[in-house]
Amino acid sequence: MTKTGGCLCGKVRYTLSADPKICVTCHCKNCQRQAGSALSIIIGVPEDAVEFTGEIKTYHDTGDSGATVRRQFCPECGSPVFTRLEQPGLMFIKAGTLDDTSGLQPAFHCYTKSAQAWTPMGDIPGFETVPDGM
Repeated sequence: MTKTGGCLCGKVRYTLSADPKICVTCHCKNCQRQAGSALSIIIGVPEDAVEFTGEIKTYHDTGDSGATVRRQFCPECGSPVFTRLEQPGLMFIKAGTLDDTSGLQPAFHCYTKSAQAWTPMGDIPGFETVPDGM
């Protein structure tokens, strides 16, 4: 299975050579700010399964655990594309940058403590922060 995606202007493109390990809806305040929306839908993928072309810029953010969160985006159009945490081996891709989002189904909501009250949660489990093991 190969999935492709990229930023709004197309200067950053990527190919995934593995299926996503997880799809999550994040409601943390920093994802809200970065997305300019109520939430961010992200997929977790093995880092070694991602190849990309184009220039990316990195903003070093700090998660509520104190760990560094590297938010990577296209310097031309500003589209957020990748998020890398301190844990090696796994990275996150903004699901909206995929060329084909059909078949994606979030497994759970994280950071529901900062979710907008009007955001529908449906029947997907939710966690105040990040569940153990993620």
